[in-house]
Amino acid sequence: MATFRSAKQAAGMAFAAMIAIAGTLGLGGCDGARAPADPPRPVLVVHPTAAGGLGAEAFAGEIHARQESPLAFRVGGNLVRRLVDVGARVHRGQVLAELDPGDLRLQVQASQAQLAAAEAELSRAAADRARYAMLAKQQLVSRSALDAQDAAYKAAAGQVRALRAQRDVAGNAAGYSRLVAPRDGVIASRAAEAGQVVAPGQPVFTLAGDGSREVAIAIPESEIHQVHVGQPALVEPWNAGGRRIPGVIREIAPAADSQARTYAARVTLQGDAARVELGQSARVYLRGEHAQAPLVPLSAVQPGPMGGSALWVVDVATHRLKLVPVRLGAYGSDGVPVLSGVSANDWIVAAGGHLLHAGEQVAPMDRDNRPVQAPAPTRAVTGR
Repeated sequence: MATFRSAKQAAGMAFAAMIAIAGTLGLGGCDGARAPADPPRPVLVVHPTAAGGLGAEAFAGEIHARQESPLAFRVGGNLVRRLVDVGARVHRGQVLAELDPGDLRLQVQASQAQLAAAEAELSRAAADRARYAMLAKQQLVSRSALDAQDAAYKAAAGQVRALRAQRDVAGNAAGYSRLVAPRDGVIASRAAEAGQVVAPGQPVFTLAGDGSREVAIAIPESEIHQVHVGQPALVEPWNAGGRRIPGVIREIAPAADSQARTYAARVTLQGDAARVELGQSARVYLRGEHAQAPLVPLSAVQPGPMGGSALWVVDVATHRLKLVPVRLGAYGSDGVPVLSGVSANDWIVAAGGHLLHAGEQVAPMDRDNRPVQAPAPTRAVTGR
């Protein structure tokens, strides 16, 4: 029986040894077939872009004429003719609309009749004064009677002057029945139609005068202290394909709008604005304190290791990442100026920085999905 147990134990030990050997061989096989390490993570990199004179702030606006005049009749009446439409180009002195002149002409005739009667009264008063003067010399009338005739003559003369002024006013009013253009320009809007009775001063047209063009923008309360009259700007019309026109802030409202809490401002275009249309949308870039600082995308900014802000910079020679602390300017709608920390030749990770860590090897790609390579070393040229 003991011999049988010894043989059984020996067989068990041999089986365990075989299991151990098989396990060792299996592990060796697994080490030989281990999967390769993950490839470097592709990242989008960009150079800090030159601001090109743009500030960090951009404001949406609308193109207006420098001189926009609401045109109205100086007298009221029935609008009988409207001679121009919206968008029509007009010239100074051109008749735009006419009122019914019938009542105004009657007023002129009434004033003329009153003046004629006053002039006749003045002639009679002059004759009476001359006669009384002759009688006074002959001492046939008293001095007080002569003074009364002098007073009557002066009153008649004053009445004539007053009625002549009234006649002139009536004549001018008759001329005001025609609305004329005060300057060359374009009819921007119309507020009355033929057959309508208009009051004095009621706008009929809005005339956008020829000459300079401006952009009307609204500046938030938080940024009003960074903007001043005379500050340079660049204006980019929405449909101009990147064409920018230089401008300057001409005026800023002294009080904020009660509803929007923004300050109305006007930016005068200084460049060639021949292709800028009235009412066109535009974007105004204000040149701020750090107008020449290079810009980086907002998505590239990361929290700094010791606080503040930082950027991931790729070493194109080793493709390793380095978190570089930077000093930034005011944030804009598309980017932020970098005041210090990186140069214009550095490759900055533009997105996905929260997934990266320092020293990680990456595959930098530009915006055209092309790998970014280190520049070839310059070979020194030696003379013979």
